[in-house]
Amino acid sequence: MKRVLVLGSPGSGKSTFSRKLHAKTGLSICYLDQLFWNKDKTTVSREMFKQRLSDVLNKDSWIIDGNYSFTLEERLRHCDTAFLLDYPTEVCLNGIRHRIGNKRPDMPWIEEEVNPEFMKYIRTFREQKLPQEMQILAKFPNVKIFVFKNRAESQRYLDMENKNEKIY
Repeated sequence: MKRVLVLGSPGSGKSTFSRKLHAKTGLSICYLDQLFWNKDKTTVSREMFKQRLSDVLNKDSWIIDGNYSFTLEERLRHCDTAFLLDYPTEVCLNGIRHRIGNKRPDMPWIEEEVNPEFMKYIRTFREQKLPQEMQILAKFPNVKIFVFKNRAESQRYLDMENKNEKIY
């Protein structure tokens, strides 16, 4: 495991999982939100985003945290392992609520309030976006894919290291 994707609905805990995986493996983390968003809540152009992403993909090892489905196939062509956090919608909504007002390394600003439009996106993620992501993942049989249905499953995976079972 040298090139890893962490996918899932916003609020699922991708960034937290990525940081824990980094602690176990030493792989550097790239947060796609940091590549796409500016501190003033504006975005870079798609061309700039793709160039920044290309710079990361050309490195020998990494953990890439985020969805940005318009680049998923490109990222899958470069990775060897993908983790999909397929958690219940309410868990993801609570994840968003919990992070309000907290400084996070994956975002260039502190979220001050819940965005209703963003919450609506999360409510429809499992029905609209997840099937598309699963179809794309199926195109890459060479990528080892782990799907976790809840936080306990992902934590059990991370805890394997403590039982002398290497996770990388």
